[in-house]
Amino acid sequence: EVQLVESGGGWVQPGGSLRLSCAASGSTFDDYTVAWFRQATGKEREGLLSIRIKDGSTYILPFVKGRFTASSDNARNTVYLHLNSLKPEDTAVYYCAAGPQKPMNALTPFIWDYWGQGTQVTVSS
Repeated sequence: EVQLVESGGGWVQPGGSLRLSCAASGSTFDDYTVAWFRQATGKEREGLLSIRIKDGSTYILPFVKGRFTASSDNARNTVYLHLNSLKPEDTAVYYCAAGPQKPMNALTPFIWDYWGQGTQVTVSS
């Protein structure tokens, strides 16, 4: 059983940046893929990107490519979501999800085995 805990959310002005963390515990993480999703109030949960822990490769959906990236610190069992050039429409609860050997481009919520509790990001002036 893997436990995921997100942190790093908060309030930021438009154009600003945040780094979200997803810390994993409870299992060896090396063979996992981690994905980031977000859910704005009244909207469906949407996938953003994924990262494969084994080699650090990422898959980023076009609508956030160039602004959002991911990285991992395997020694800390932690994955990061780097949010740059933030816009008010990026306001949402951000979630990380994980599973062993998940396809990186399968950014639909239902296939992921483990979820964090979410962290709120608010972008406003």
